[in-house]
Amino acid sequence: MDTHLAAIEMARSEGKITESAAKNIADWLTQPRYLEYRQELLAHIQRGDWKKLDDAFWTIIPFGTGGRRGRMYPIGSNAINDRTIGESAQGLADYILDQKKSGKLSGGSLSCAIAYDTRHRSRHFAELCASIMVANGFEVVFLDGYRATPQLSYAVRHYGCTCGIMVTASHNPPSDNAVKVYWSTGGQVLPPHDEKIIDCVMGCQQIKRVDFQKALSEGKVRFVTQEIDQEFQKAALGYAWTGSRDAKIVYSPLHGVGGFVVPSLLRAAGFEDVVEYGPHSTPDGDFPNVPGHVSNPENPAVFDAIVEYAKKIGADLVLATDPDCDRMGCSCRLTTEPDSPWGTINGNQLGVLLTDYVISKLRQSGKLPADAYVIKTLVTTELTRKVAQSQGVRCEGNIHVGFKWIAGLMDQCGPDRFVFGTEESHGYLIGTYARDKDGAAACLLMAQLAADLKAAGKTMHQRLDELMVQHGAYVEDLINVQMEGSQGMADMKKLMEKLRTSPPNSIGGLPVLAVRDYGNLVRSSVQGHSEAIQAPKSNMLMLELGNPDSSPSGNAIAVRPSGTEPKIKFYLFGQEDLSAPSFEALALAKQKVLVRIAAMKKDVTAFAKL
Repeated sequence: MDTHLAAIEMARSEGKITESAAKNIADWLTQPRYLEYRQELLAHIQRGDWKKLDDAFWTIIPFGTGGRRGRMYPIGSNAINDRTIGESAQGLADYILDQKKSGKLSGGSLSCAIAYDTRHRSRHFAELCASIMVANGFEVVFLDGYRATPQLSYAVRHYGCTCGIMVTASHNPPSDNAVKVYWSTGGQVLPPHDEKIIDCVMGCQQIKRVDFQKALSEGKVRFVTQEIDQEFQKAALGYAWTGSRDAKIVYSPLHGVGGFVVPSLLRAAGFEDVVEYGPHSTPDGDFPNVPGHVSNPENPAVFDAIVEYAKKIGADLVLATDPDCDRMGCSCRLTTEPDSPWGTINGNQLGVLLTDYVISKLRQSGKLPADAYVIKTLVTTELTRKVAQSQGVRCEGNIHVGFKWIAGLMDQCGPDRFVFGTEESHGYLIGTYARDKDGAAACLLMAQLAADLKAAGKTMHQRLDELMVQHGAYVEDLINVQMEGSQGMADMKKLMEKLRTSPPNSIGGLPVLAVRDYGNLVRSSVQGHSEAIQAPKSNMLMLELGNPDSSPSGNAIAVRPSGTEPKIKFYLFGQEDLSAPSFEALALAKQKVLVRIAAMKKDVTAFAKL
């Protein structure tokens, strides 16, 4: 053992591994809790696989906005493997048991709902989590088969479970996997539970386990797939309103779980002409037929091949969901002309369209609550707020990135008055049956909107233009800067510190008027004035930009290190009022904003290079 510890120290002194990696590797080599991984670790050390070891051990994989997510590797504190997944489940169990013991958690028996997606090892990790929860005295309801994240959220609520676990890495590359942890509300864990669960995870010494098959035969694990399929569909169909069903739809699950949920939901709602796109229909964790093997409906390139197929068969609409079917993307013709070009609709625009549509349909059906509200995040377009307010519905929008905050605010403000939740990254929720974004229900809403607009002789792009004629031109963009590994993390911290202490005077030719720092909840203007921000804390900055004459504007840039991926995100916001309420004025205003966004993008990219 001393020889291997010496080798670790030498690798550190020679710069082959970071100091933090050296410490974590030594811990895994010497501490009894990591005994079952020792031989694998020794083999890596003997081969001199220092680069792999540094990547796998330079930090302890954190909980982010969506749980614990990362690249799969058989060993390592910074990887998804049996140990890190096991710690997550055991930490969750330990925290709940402590809450129960201290009387802070009421109710009878403890239970946990578990589901998983089509990624590599998802079923294995799901069974591992189930075996750990049973060993800690929990009953487990288990979705036996690839199922959607919103179904897991629904199952937690339907069975009154104490908690839930979803095994998925959402739209990440095939190399990744993760667990999302849910509270009894059906939403992902929020403060103070999340930080205390993390403490339990980090302090985990022993992981208790029983045999999965034995637990199943003893009834401690119960398969509930068929019941949840039926009940979940019934809940979503509550939003199948009266209207046209004349729309030919091509749907792609992008090799994920959506094929088990979306087509049957659309057909049950009366859409008879639904075609599943064959090259993407097979559940496959390699996502083989998707550009770059990344099944993300936020990426317009994902739709290229599907749209070409849709054109050939005369379809009206293309819908796609990500691997765990909690995000939805869409493409359709720009105009009603048969030979019209097609265009994807980004997440902000989809949220605007759906906010307008949902409020309108609820009002028509007499089901719009008094004092109704919609929820959006801080980095979601302000056009959502404008649209909601124009229909007499307030918009709650002072919350951070991550749908768990939407779900939490929904419960805080009153679910009975909740209308719709939307975030720019293609996440949407209607109704109170779940507490997470739902790609399946979003597909149902988009299908109805497309059919109603088709009956009115319009497309969704044309409807979006109508809304902007009413409220002004809004354009958003997103820059992702990848920052992998320990060096990437150091660069990310350096960039955030640079923006906090020495922000640029102008971006894209527009003056920086103020910086909102959500780390210390202070807004600082260039004149030196400071004021408190009323919002939850997070590691995000918002740069408020003015017009060229330094007057306030709707232009801004938000900067946020991702909570689930090794990258930093820049959200760009451009807005221009119209000289007159006309499509001609809108076209001119859009062009001005697009030029402005391009200039902002150029400066931000240069600034991010450090």
